[in-house]
Amino acid sequence: MKITAQQLRTKYLEFFKSKGHAIIPSASLVPENDPSALFVNSGMFPLVPFLLGQEHPAGKRLADVQKCIRTVDIENVGDDTHCTFIEMLGNWSLGDYFKEEAIKWSFEFLTSPECLNLPLKRLAFSVFEGDEDGPRDTESAAIWKTLGVFQERIAFLPKEDNWWIAGATGPCGPDTEMFYWIDDGTKPLLPFQEHHNDPRWVEIWNDVFMQYEKKPDGSMVPLQKQNVDTGMGLDRVLAVLNGQKSVYDTELFNPMFEVLELDQEIMTNDETRKARIIVDHIRASVFMVSDSIEPSNKDRGYVLRRLLRRAMVMARLLNLKFHWLEALIGKVAATYAEAYPELVEKSENIYFVILAEQKKFEGTLEKGLKQFESRIKNQVLGSFTGKDAFDLYQSYGFPWELTQELALASGQNIDKAQFEEEFKKHQELSRTASAGQFKGGLASHSDKIVRLHTATHLMNAALRKVLGNDVWQKGSNITEERTRFDFTHNSKMTPEQITDVESLVNGWIQRDLTVKKEILSLEEARKLEAIGVFGEKYGDTVSVYTVYDEKTGETISREFCGGPHVEHTGVIGKFKIAKEEASSAGVRRIKAIII
Repeated sequence: MKITAQQLRTKYLEFFKSKGHAIIPSASLVPENDPSALFVNSGMFPLVPFLLGQEHPAGKRLADVQKCIRTVDIENVGDDTHCTFIEMLGNWSLGDYFKEEAIKWSFEFLTSPECLNLPLKRLAFSVFEGDEDGPRDTESAAIWKTLGVFQERIAFLPKEDNWWIAGATGPCGPDTEMFYWIDDGTKPLLPFQEHHNDPRWVEIWNDVFMQYEKKPDGSMVPLQKQNVDTGMGLDRVLAVLNGQKSVYDTELFNPMFEVLELDQEIMTNDETRKARIIVDHIRASVFMVSDSIEPSNKDRGYVLRRLLRRAMVMARLLNLKFHWLEALIGKVAATYAEAYPELVEKSENIYFVILAEQKKFEGTLEKGLKQFESRIKNQVLGSFTGKDAFDLYQSYGFPWELTQELALASGQNIDKAQFEEEFKKHQELSRTASAGQFKGGLASHSDKIVRLHTATHLMNAALRKVLGNDVWQKGSNITEERTRFDFTHNSKMTPEQITDVESLVNGWIQRDLTVKKEILSLEEARKLEAIGVFGEKYGDTVSVYTVYDEKTGETISREFCGGPHVEHTGVIGKFKIAKEEASSAGVRRIKAIII
């Protein structure tokens, strides 16, 4: 059947609404209260607390269309199926229905004339074959058979195929997957047990049966409540339903190729790959910026910068017209306007952030490409080293991935270990300035910097007290002369607010409060409501610094931090805000000193 993306979203949500599911909105791409991951990478990710037993305010049956970023797929972008940004259609049971209802509803949605109307003769199904972590899933196979599915269409497959877990630990369990035979000109290969690896059998949906929780020690513990988590990738299913070979042939991508004046049918394979990288990466970038992610040299910001710069290099190699990026941003927003109106509402900031990164990279891109070509031309084949690659990164902002890609196209194979060694040296010299975060040490541990470091924590606490708890640290850099602190806030601070922050900080300094360091488990730190900064990735144990009053027990500041800090605030000196200004959209910057 022919179907549009919006029709598919609507059919899916309306079907599960008719089965008693509450429709919930997509969560942000930025994980909430989970610093262990950079992005939401699956439909289940935002619902993990509820899969572990917490009650969801919308009830026990949920359905949604969840935005996801898959960083593991970036290197594969350009083929027929992989994308960085995807939408997952999902329905959920939180301790309510289980295998029978989930499988029957999946079958009904796939095959009923009112829904997708897929013929059973082109469908096949896999279930978990069983191992030491869980038994053979004969129950799911039996349910499929009650729906008219013969054994030849059912395959029992191992854990790598039919077991799902979002990360290293957490809720998990066996799944049953649904496959569609995409070759309309030949009869589907059966039995499926023998032919499930044939590329013409494309997975279109899976139902995960969350029965266990995997603990950090590797043990599997049965969940108190059994849950269902399903996932259907919109791009892939849209292509399958419309008889298209590639996700890049769908109505979601075609307008993007058109605005770039690129035609996949007449381009070479290499040109097609480059064009697909461009439209994929800019689509993902638009969604990332709409969720307040900005380019940087760390974590989410680094991924965004890598996507944008990789797309810009490909555009340069394809000789795209001057205003290609503005046109493509607009086309992404227009294509998704009905499903995600926030892309239009936030378009001004999306343009600003992405075009600012383009401007920053433009000049160095031209110089870097010339430098790369010059070095390749003048070197013996195979002599382009990891250090050469790092020099391009340091001088021209070329990420490793781009240099590697260009080198491979020129017949060179670069030593990545040598690049990483040079990069590590660079990080040791400038980790605080480049990261913009407190992470296990400062640029130096001089007395002045350590005092400014603790004053910065006090300032963060004061800002949240004066401006509200929507204030979050977005970056920090401390030198002998001053502390520079970026934080989320939508308007210029008033003189009164600046005075109030200064008064609070100086009052806490004068009270000579105690500064205590503790090594805690991540769970303990969260229970104490320690503040973590913008997507920091923490291990199982964390360092937490608390500023508190020993006499009254009052806690002023408690943050994840590597230190070092003063032992008591009385030694800091007088705190003064020297300047307050805009840093970027929705972000303010303070420069402060101590006297």
